[in-house]
Amino acid sequence: MIIATDMPEVSSCAATSCAYNTDSSCHARAITIGDGDDPDCDTFFSNSHHTKRQRNAGVGACKVGGCSHNIDFECTADHIELGYSGDTVNCLTYAH
Repeated sequence: MIIATDMPEVSSCAATSCAYNTDSSCHARAITIGDGDDPDCDTFFSNSHHTKRQRNAGVGACKVGGCSHNIDFECTADHIELGYSGDTVNCLTYAH
């Protein structure tokens, strides 16, 4: 069974080494953001092989309680962008 839900879309991702990234777009079914107060993309993993599915990722869960877009551990932003902050991939839409 496939469950369809409304999720904010990942509009862009700069983590080109991620297995879900193809042409600067995230093609995971859904991603998870954060752990505590850190807006890391928990779905990111580096791999030389990239997904072939051409779907747009959504934000399935957000564990960053301090973000103003987080309501009940879900993202309410219209869309998010992912990119590097140092050596980690972060949600660049994070807002205090």
